[in-house]
Amino acid sequence: MITYWHNPRCSKSRAGLALLEDCGAQVQVRLYLKDIPNEEELREVQAKLGLRAIDMMRTGEKTFKELGLTKTDDDAALIAAMAAHPILIERPIAITHDAAAIGRPTEAIKTLL
Repeated sequence: MITYWHNPRCSKSRAGLALLEDCGAQVQVRLYLKDIPNEEELREVQAKLGLRAIDMMRTGEKTFKELGLTKTDDDAALIAAMAAHPILIERPIAITHDAAAIGRPTEAIKTLL
């Protein structure tokens, strides 16, 4: 089972979901802008991604700048910001029991299949 943090308004997110479905994967879609991940969930996904928090953020979002965040902020501050403002979470993210992948490029999700 792959949990898929999805924003249906995003073409990359739609493309990633289509890729998973075309490959026959069992997918549980989570509309993360409505069903917002908490800090613990974000830390778990970060660990599965093997990335710094900044690398799982949309730093070009207006909210990133409005909050005064920077690319050098510590992970705790960035995780808290993503939990409070889920628009900052890079999309899409596909998650399995022991791994995760950001679908940028879309083909990166194939590593979970």
